[in-house]
Amino acid sequence: MNLFRLITLTLLLVWPNLGRAQLQLLMFEQPGCSYCAQWTREIGPIYPKTTEGESAPLQKIDIHAPLPAGLNLRSTPIFTPTFVLLNNKTEVGRIEGYPGQDFFWGLLGQLIAKTK
Repeated sequence: MNLFRLITLTLLLVWPNLGRAQLQLLMFEQPGCSYCAQWTREIGPIYPKTTEGESAPLQKIDIHAPLPAGLNLRSTPIFTPTFVLLNNKTEVGRIEGYPGQDFFWGLLGQLIAKTK
């Protein structure tokens, strides 16, 4: 493949994603958290297959572990589970607790809508 084709292909793959929000969903959890376990049973297996999961991949974090570098959170999570939606590593909003499947999807949808 010549250099021109390589550059063109790279631009075609990268260009549509330039300026697009980089969403991520953090789930703060801890051992023994029954609501964390319930979320993992009910939502965990399907989350990556959903539109929400594709646009905001999930990262689970132990609430007692140090925060990953470069995050801009409004405050340190206190309750588990706490779900924090990030847009380019900056908090958009959060869901504290697990209110059940129906409420979870609705609340997450509202947070994602804020990024558009």
